Amino acid sequence: MSATRASRFIEGARRGLHASFEFFPPKTPEMDQSLWESIGRLAPLKPNFVSVTYGAGGSTRERTHATVKRILAETMLTPAAHLTCVAATRADIDAVIRAYAQAGVRHIVALRGDPLDGIGERYAPHPGGYQNAADLVAGIKRVADIEVSVSAYPEKHPDSPSVAADIDMLKAKVDAGATRAMTQFFFDNSFYFHYLDRVRASGITIPIVPGILPVQNFKQTRNFAARAGASIPAWLAERFDGLDDDPATRKLIAAAVAAEQVIDLVDHGVTEFHFYTMNRADLVYAICHLLGLRADLLPLPAGEQVAVRELGR
Repeated sequence: MSATRASRFIEGARRGLHASFEFFPPKTPEMDQSLWESIGRLAPLKPNFVSVTYGAGGSTRERTHATVKRILAETMLTPAAHLTCVAATRADIDAVIRAYAQAGVRHIVALRGDPLDGIGERYAPHPGGYQNAADLVAGIKRVADIEVSVSAYPEKHPDSPSVAADIDMLKAKVDAGATRAMTQFFFDNSFYFHYLDRVRASGITIPIVPGILPVQNFKQTRNFAARAGASIPAWLAERFDGLDDDPATRKLIAAAVAAEQVIDLVDHGVTEFHFYTMNRADLVYAICHLLGLRADLLPLPAGEQVAVRELGR
């Protein structure tokens, strides 16, 4: 009989597993309710941090800032605010960094950002702004004492000529002060492992945290992947084939796919995950439960009990 793989049956905390969650700022009252219900559901899992995205050209700047401030005020979570250098001067971006620091934010996710005309269009740096993500990281570290995370691309950034060039950019971001990278989502773990080998061979030692996207909607995921430069394996498309009008089965398949992926990563020594929640908690919560990342059964402090109840309304 083959040996039991301990990674499937030992509590996540004992294995040293950790997670972080990504949200986007809501546009409507209904989306706002969904976001805060999701935060309330996932908060008891005590993630390392939760990140809040930032639209192209700062299009969601105020909503991002408001969401981050509310997380700081009403929860025990550590927020990480996304920041890009698209269509803004250095002075404007520096003002955003100072505003986050004054609000109590101690973690920023620094990204170049997408072109204003959309993914696939040519990116042009603002003539008076930061030129790229490495330049932005250096600017953040100059303005405030803030932890900086960045992005990484196992299948390379869509604008990069090669994976090697992409890794050179990652190294520049690390040299500028970044201490963690979260990857673009992927569905074939071999991309992550091959990429990690090349990153380590280049001398980069910071954590390269795999980004996991549970498939809430396969058609949307396929479109998103095409824009982001992530591939959809044929086997994944086959899993969802014929389920367009069967949401219940789609959810079961999505949970199974994500479970297979994260268990394989854990079995290969991965201990930290960054989940792209799409502001929905159900699949992410289930995957974390499977990993053994579960809410503490002991009573929460009174203040935290209030925060969780408020978020869950």
